[in-house]
Amino acid sequence: MSVQSQDVPCPLCHHTETPLFWQDRRRCYLRCRRCSLIFVPPAERLGAAAEKTVYDTHRNQVDDPGYRRFLSRLAEPLTARLAPASTGLDFGCGPGPALAAMLTEAGFATTTYDPYYADHPERLRRQYDFVTCSEAIEHFYQPGREWRQLLAMLRPGGWLGLMTKLARDQAAFAHWHYKQDPTHVSFFSRDTFLWLATRDGLGIEFIGADVILLQKPESV
Repeated sequence: MSVQSQDVPCPLCHHTETPLFWQDRRRCYLRCRRCSLIFVPPAERLGAAAEKTVYDTHRNQVDDPGYRRFLSRLAEPLTARLAPASTGLDFGCGPGPALAAMLTEAGFATTTYDPYYADHPERLRRQYDFVTCSEAIEHFYQPGREWRQLLAMLRPGGWLGLMTKLARDQAAFAHWHYKQDPTHVSFFSRDTFLWLATRDGLGIEFIGADVILLQKPESV
């Protein structure tokens, strides 16, 4: 298995210098020299049907206490920063939209969007006080396009709340369980998020090991 990295532009920033970062028996992983995104080249990703088959095996229920505790790592710091009665959208909610339910219960009405389980494209044409994306950004095949979509849905001053495991150095990546999921194809690091925040003029906070909060400026 080999990849000519010069022929695979970064799907986040479209930079053309994306040398091989790691390779195992299943896939290659390229890393962008500009934004530091690590990504699986298109030829080695699952097709839509195979991808959904994997998602259908997930058993995350809305009322599962353990799943709610996991999601509270994002929900709690986000809600602490929201104005009362803020409204939002959970992007990539999956088959069990627990985060949207938790935020709504906390007084922040939250709708959902997911290309497989809540395919309501009209909801992407609105703006919100906050947008969440929990354990979904690593699934993005075209993260540059989705990133622009996420920011476009935020009102000035709005919050983008993300949860994803952060890639580290090559030694850590070699043994990283996160890359074993065949639907995980875009791996972000602190450097990637800092690059995006600088480029797009966003405030950024890292909460714990896997929560990232970004704030859109009040005016551009």
